[in-house]
Amino acid sequence: MADVTHFVDWDPGVKSVRRVTGSGAGVGTAYDLTVQAGTTSVMRYEVTAYDAPRRIVLVARTLFLSSVDEITVEPSGSGSIVTYDATLTLRGPLGGFDPFLRVVFRRIGDRAAAGLKRVLASKAVAR
Repeated sequence: MADVTHFVDWDPGVKSVRRVTGSGAGVGTAYDLTVQAGTTSVMRYEVTAYDAPRRIVLVARTLFLSSVDEITVEPSGSGSIVTYDATLTLRGPLGGFDPFLRVVFRRIGDRAAAGLKRVLASKAVAR
């Protein structure tokens, strides 16, 4: 889960991922994600917290948008519980439109969650 380059494998909104700094998942590593949500744009995500193998926090800020993504992995029986929490907010005067962004992002997040479940389930079966 900490290898951000794999996001493209399960999130249909992520078209490509390229590591631009760092050599692993540690704090300070940055990734350019080409994302498509209506339009295509590149967002630079930086790892701001990393506690292997349980937690990673990634932050992206553009002129108009801020995204804080936290992934946690907790042992559970013979497997794990993965929690992915993404908080997107509009910046500046656009902040008043956050309720609309949440509706759109919920649909995008639901598709990504389905993809993540599919990929994780296939890896669990393969083992």
